[in-house]
Amino acid sequence: MGENERGESAPRQVVSFFCANGHEVRPAFSTDAPLPDTWDCPRCGFPAGRAADAPPSAPRNEPYKTHLAYVKERRSDEDGEAILEEALARLRARRGE
Repeated sequence: MGENERGESAPRQVVSFFCANGHEVRPAFSTDAPLPDTWDCPRCGFPAGRAADAPPSAPRNEPYKTHLAYVKERRSDEDGEAILEEALARLRARRGE
């Protein structure tokens, strides 16, 4: 199906985006559409900006943390011991010990 069957296409503009690895991405947008500030680079996945001399920095990847690691960030060892003792006291009281 060609352009004759579909009608006239909307006027477009090609915009260059640059990532931190030096890749250039050139997506086409409608002239009526608002242009985004950043675009994902299809080659490396980093964010790309419109300024070639100042591309957005690469995102910082945080290492995977377990639930226990997050709990240890919020509680000290003394807090953990106190909570454990309180829970054990309730359990012992329920069992009648």
